[in-house]
Amino acid sequence: MKFTKRFGALALALALSLSALTGCGGGGSSSGGAASSSGTGGSSSGSSSGSGQIEPMDLSQVTDPVEAVCGLARDTVVANVGQAQVTADELLYWMVNGVNLNLSQSGGVELPWDLELEGGGTLSDSFKESALEVAAFYALLPQKAQAEGITEISQETQDQLAQLRDSYLGKLGSEKMVDYYFLAGGMADWNTFTALNHKADLLTQLQQAYFGEGSEGYPTDAEVLAFAQDELGAFRVKHILLMTMDQATREPLDEAAAAEKKTLAEDLLAQLRESADPIALFDQLMNQYSEDGGLATNPDGYVFDSTASLVGGFREATLALEVGQISDLVETDYGYHIMLRLPLDPADYREKAVAWRMQEKSDLWLEEAGVETTQAYDQLNLAQIWPQYQALQKAAYEQVNNVLGN
Repeated sequence: MKFTKRFGALALALALSLSALTGCGGGGSSSGGAASSSGTGGSSSGSSSGSGQIEPMDLSQVTDPVEAVCGLARDTVVANVGQAQVTADELLYWMVNGVNLNLSQSGGVELPWDLELEGGGTLSDSFKESALEVAAFYALLPQKAQAEGITEISQETQDQLAQLRDSYLGKLGSEKMVDYYFLAGGMADWNTFTALNHKADLLTQLQQAYFGEGSEGYPTDAEVLAFAQDELGAFRVKHILLMTMDQATREPLDEAAAAEKKTLAEDLLAQLRESADPIALFDQLMNQYSEDGGLATNPDGYVFDSTASLVGGFREATLALEVGQISDLVETDYGYHIMLRLPLDPADYREKAVAWRMQEKSDLWLEEAGVETTQAYDQLNLAQIWPQYQALQKAAYEQVNNVLGN
């Protein structure tokens, strides 16, 4: 499984805003990480069930938060990726945010770390391996950028980081509190946050160089549409729906009422088949007769992909059509449909198509470089790390909330 499917998008973002500081609740959620807007973590419940019993760590005794949590100095090399290295601080960041993401999606249910997974290994191992893939990719970015002549972080990113730093200092009052804020949000401090965003900036520049507009790899409209249809299973459709269930009770109509709906649907289809301009007539009939409750908010049709949950038969009937083609009557549990398949807009999918191509290139980079772990990596155990992280997180929350007056 590709790591983007585990964590979301590859690219980090400068996602923390000054207003997010007010969200640092004692056991609640926090934006707290460079990746929070890209779906990679950061925003979470911050703990598994039962965290109320976790005693906060004594921060006065903590000189290296990474070491306090996992027993390794933050600059300990846990893996080598070609000539690059993965250090404990970045690996721990991705491990913690991978768990936080899982908890936010599962409602904070405590994780069974020793659960044996299909294919071998435990749940704890799976989180660690997933985090290593992400960290290994980011470790490669500086040398890949240098090979392409990209040696500077963009001025925009530098300015954003500087402004963000000033905002945090103004709100929290000290560099130590700024670091506590990041620790509370996802096992990063300001230095880790900055390093990750520098690498994210290099990723953006590399992606632009490889696949941006004007580059040799810039995908054509035809390539984007092929990606949307083949990889995402995307399609766009309008339909006329005559329901054979009561819209209030969701109970099936009696046979006579259902037969009337079928007769009307057949008449509408006959009108479309005989029309010199069936596309224009389709909209007219749809607006006049369709009983689709979503029509008012989707007058230009629906766009679905392979993840959409659709009533049985709807997807299959639509995909059997060519773009611009009108279906025969299609019966589902809702009633009788007449579908019109519509063209997709390449502009809606170009960004995803570019990200997909960048993902394929990054997979190749990792395959060519190889990832070799060290003994330090082997000793990391999330079942042991997680309670320590929760204790540090709770202490950091308390410190930040004291300053903010929450």
